[in-house]
Amino acid sequence: MNIPEPGHPITIAQEPDCLLVKFHGIQVAASSRALVLLEANYPPVYYVPREDIDEQYYARTDHTSYCPYKGDASYFSLQIPGHEGANAVWSYEEPKTSVEQIRGHVAFYPNQVTFEVIKDV
Repeated sequence: MNIPEPGHPITIAQEPDCLLVKFHGIQVAASSRALVLLEANYPPVYYVPREDIDEQYYARTDHTSYCPYKGDASYFSLQIPGHEGANAVWSYEEPKTSVEQIRGHVAFYPNQVTFEVIKDV
């Protein structure tokens, strides 16, 4: 467990199954190496290794944000014919030490994409 500050726990665990991420029905990521980040009272967030995304659908934007627990985030829009999800994806390219595991991963706003977990049989 990572505790960047008392009262604000962050845990990161391996998703045991395969995670598919779709944007308007188009698969934009598939990973059997996704991470699940649990932070304080927020909903779980999936982080997918960049090697497991289909880069043709991602466009870097100028948008940035800062989290005192994770660091500076950069953003990407998802783009498929007829649809754009502005700043739907973010990444901590130089995360704080306490969340170093998310380096090289991207996360998705759940109101922009759908997630499907495929259980190993």
